[in-house]
Amino acid sequence: MKCIICKQFSIKIICTICSKDLLNTQLSTRILPDGFKIYSFYQYNQIENLLKTKHTHLGESVYRVLAKITFSQFAKDFSFKSEVYAVPIDDHVKNGYSHTAILAHALKVKNIKPIFSKLRAKSQTTYSGKTLDFRLQNPRQFQYNFKSDIDVILVDDIVTTTATINEAKNILIKSGVNPLFALTLADAREP
Repeated sequence: MKCIICKQFSIKIICTICSKDLLNTQLSTRILPDGFKIYSFYQYNQIENLLKTKHTHLGESVYRVLAKITFSQFAKDFSFKSEVYAVPIDDHVKNGYSHTAILAHALKVKNIKPIFSKLRAKSQTTYSGKTLDFRLQNPRQFQYNFKSDIDVILVDDIVTTTATINEAKNILIKSGVNPLFALTLADAREP
């Protein structure tokens, strides 16, 4: 097998050297007009090829490596006064797995509990490469089906226009949930 990044022989999908390079993350913050924060580990262009694997058979393995390097480490360093739930955005299974579920699962530690299939979109419209106007005119129509009066971390792989995260955050608030912040692998905003 070859490393998906450097193309050198490797037993793993991402070799040890490239995995170490991926450890060099710097958490960036995007703040919505209402003050809600979205944290990202990478700029989109840094890991674009890896993110695009979510549409292939390699995606599950690649996302597991990325989740271990980023989300798992974040969870180890995270502290909060009470239990927090990690809620993946629209964790429908596609290509045999859910990339957002993999990321949320990596957050599992003593005070963070991932929950699955609780925030799903009724609309299956594809947003990839679409404009903000298109996204606003075609909302995801999220439905939340879990308890209220809890603290949550929203989980997604990429933040582009913020429309999806904002819509998910608003449905949680309407459902009596306190979204603390969103956590994503990559921010597609130009630096």
